[in-house]
Amino acid sequence: MKLLTGQRGAGLIEVMVTVLILSTSLLGLAALQNRALQYNHSAYMRSQANVLAYDLFDRIRANRTQRAAYDLAVDAKAPTTSGNLVNRDLAQWRGLLAERLPAGTGGITCDAVGVCTVTIQWGEQDAAGANGDGEVSRFQYMTRI
Repeated sequence: MKLLTGQRGAGLIEVMVTVLILSTSLLGLAALQNRALQYNHSAYMRSQANVLAYDLFDRIRANRTQRAAYDLAVDAKAPTTSGNLVNRDLAQWRGLLAERLPAGTGGITCDAVGVCTVTIQWGEQDAAGANGDGEVSRFQYMTRI
């Protein structure tokens, strides 16, 4: 009968080290994927804010003679949909902000020479993925009407 000589149990240690390295790598990849999804969602929110800013600018261009009446502070209460076209435009725009952006609100200021600035803010996702509970993002866009 021939006796085996050499190390015994080395294969088990190698397998344990391999499993440790593999599990650490997979956790790192999962964290990387999570961050990529957060950044993608943030970019989507910015795109929505951009579209909504253009929407308000188009509404003002369609009603250019009432440009000064469109001034609305970010923290001001939205006007009701009854009344004139300016109030309806602002109320509908604020409704779109609340619908498409988490905790979304916005305002606009126009100066005497026709330069208008739209400010839109919304709540970003927090680390757990809850909408509106993270930090507040702010988007500003200026154009001449």
